[in-house]
Amino acid sequence: MKIGMIGLGKMGGNMVLRLTQGGIEVTGYDRSEESVAQIERQGARGARSMDDLIASLGEPGSRAVWVMVPAGKITQSVIDDLAGRLAPGDIVIDGGNSNYKDSIRRAEELAEKGIHFVDVGTSGGVWGLKEGYAMMIGGAEEAVERLRPAFEALAPAADRGWGRMGPAGSGHYVKMVHNGIEYGMMQAYAEGFELMKAHQDFNLDMAQIAELWRHGSVVRSWLLDLTAEALQNKAEFEKLSDYVADSGEGRWTIIDSIELGVPTPVITLATQMRFRSQQEVSYAGQMLSAMRRAFGGHAVKTIETPRQEGLVPEVQAGQDPSAAAPANIGQGGGGGTGSSAEQLGETGQQRVKGDE
Repeated sequence: MKIGMIGLGKMGGNMVLRLTQGGIEVTGYDRSEESVAQIERQGARGARSMDDLIASLGEPGSRAVWVMVPAGKITQSVIDDLAGRLAPGDIVIDGGNSNYKDSIRRAEELAEKGIHFVDVGTSGGVWGLKEGYAMMIGGAEEAVERLRPAFEALAPAADRGWGRMGPAGSGHYVKMVHNGIEYGMMQAYAEGFELMKAHQDFNLDMAQIAELWRHGSVVRSWLLDLTAEALQNKAEFEKLSDYVADSGEGRWTIIDSIELGVPTPVITLATQMRFRSQQEVSYAGQMLSAMRRAFGGHAVKTIETPRQEGLVPEVQAGQDPSAAAPANIGQGGGGGTGSSAEQLGETGQQRVKGDE
């Protein structure tokens, strides 16, 4: 099987390598020459242009191109470009974090040209190369079945970790809810450990507790495994800003819950906490401080130095996942080529409508 991959960042680049290891003939393309050279050094084929990529995929009607670029307008521009290059019977796969309503629209637009559209909600992060990816797939059964060899190569095993959810849009919808749940789980862990750390009378060992909970506890999970490892390595969280990016899925999950009348209070509050973390100063907090002084004459604090933050680049394709551990932040190694919004995953927060 032949497949093309557009976007060779920490997800797309690693997926190219895993596909290659699984016996799939894959060609990767990226606007960054270094990203293309990186996959070539590890045995994959690189393309220097879209024309080169398309030419490597065989006869029209049998080609498949996987798009793994930042969600939002960038994804839209790439799909628009492919729509003008591909032929009836070809397949476009969007493996990013696109809004499922955009995926439904894109499927309809490509169908008018006879081109299949498959949306693949992809989870696995920087560990996917080693552990495999979980893939929630939407699209026509015929197109999904044609892509089976690629899904089997990318998944943790050929018979698990991937599946067709339903028609176009369903894959990204399930991934949206998956990420909303992820927000809630992460927030619960963070709050619990902060509470225990604040209870100084007990002098609790956070690393010990995290490791204990990994075995037999009802709150054990892969997220807890990663947290325990970070704590064992004496991760210095003090170096980190408390800014937590959101890529949009939490917002869309909340919107969908409102439209359907289904309560999602945990996901909603976890997403709101991310919004709060992204504020340099909370206007609401300033107002509360002013009101409290106004009626009670209480002392208040003023801002003496604005918050200043740096950006540690994203992990590169093929790099050991340990580079993403909190203990290694600031040690170099990452070398992201996109804007800060692209590297933080913030480009897809809003829907893309038509040519907007």
